[in-house]
Amino acid sequence: MTMAAARASNALVPIDQSRRLHAAGFHLRKGPAAVRQAVECLATAALYEAGDDQRGQRAVMQVILNRVRAPGFPDTVCGVVYQGSTRATGCQFSFTCDGSVQRRPVRRGWAAARRKARDALAGYVDDDVGRATHYHADWLVPYWRDSMVKVARVETHLFYVRKR
Repeated sequence: MTMAAARASNALVPIDQSRRLHAAGFHLRKGPAAVRQAVECLATAALYEAGDDQRGQRAVMQVILNRVRAPGFPDTVCGVVYQGSTRATGCQFSFTCDGSVQRRPVRRGWAAARRKARDALAGYVDDDVGRATHYHADWLVPYWRDSMVKVARVETHLFYVRKR
C-alpha cells in the first residue's frame, strides 16, 4: 500500500473521543537506579518514535505507561519498550528491532526528553491520548487497526484503545 493510500484509509476511520478516557497519573515508586533506567527507556522510545515532536514524545510516553498497567504487556517501562526486540518480527516499537537502536541519535533533545520522562513517571498525564495503548504513523495501516478504536491523532500518529 502506498503512503497516500494508507493515509486515505486511515482518514476514513473516525476518532471516537468518547472512548478517550483520562488516564490516572503513573507514579514509579522504585529506587534511584530503577527510576534512572525507566527514564532512559522512556526518553529513548520518545526520541526514536517521535523525534523532536514534543507533543508526540509525551504521547508515546503515555502509551508506554498505559501498557505497563494493561494486561498482556510487561509490567515495567523497559519491558514494554523492548518487548519482542529479540525477534525478527513482533517488536512493539520498531526502533528496537530494525537496527535503529544501534545508531543512537546525537541530538540536543536528550535532556528535554529525560525531563519529560521524569515528569511522566511522577504523575504527568498526556490527556491528548488518554488511556491509549496502541499507535501507528498515519502512513501505515497495521494489521490490528480494525480491531481497535481510534481515539486521537497527534501530528502524524494515530492512537487507539482496545474494543470492549
